[in-house]
Amino acid sequence: GDRLPRTQGRLTLSPLAHYDLLGTIIMPLIASFTPGLPLIAWGKPVQTDVRAYKGVSPRTGHMLVALVGPAMNLALAVVVSIVIVALGKAHVLTRTLAIVLIQYILALNLRLFFFNLIPLPPLDGGAVLEGILPDSLQIVSQTLRRYGIVLFYVLLLSGAINFVMRPAGELTVAWARALLEWVPA
Repeated sequence: GDRLPRTQGRLTLSPLAHYDLLGTIIMPLIASFTPGLPLIAWGKPVQTDVRAYKGVSPRTGHMLVALVGPAMNLALAVVVSIVIVALGKAHVLTRTLAIVLIQYILALNLRLFFFNLIPLPPLDGGAVLEGILPDSLQIVSQTLRRYGIVLFYVLLLSGAINFVMRPAGELTVAWARALLEWVPA
């Protein structure tokens, strides 16, 4: 029921409606010319009107909206997996093409799924954390909203993000190995 994204022209697949000068152009350029700096990019956030959420509190509605992005990444990973298995069983898919699909679509979407669920604002996980925390612990959410971006960059620049993302990487490797069993060598 929320009409705000439509009125802002954000219900489109055109990348031009979603680019953010800093997140889509400047930061990737800086990262590409700075050795050791992780490549982080983002698009313009889609605004929503919490008054338009029906049947849920604004906090729960905001959490559900935040979950849509990671859910889409997971759904894309599942769809690609189904395609790999189906085409592998039919002996249509070569192992080389399966590996390309796994590396560029499956792995990317699984990593984005987990990355975006890290419970730090500005990531979607920050909104999820806020949505599930009881009122008595909302101070945690407020503090993270204030300092989350700093903590986020500390994770990135210190390399600690590799530790946080290790389970996602291990799951991705296990998932990829399982899929390759369906593709003839």
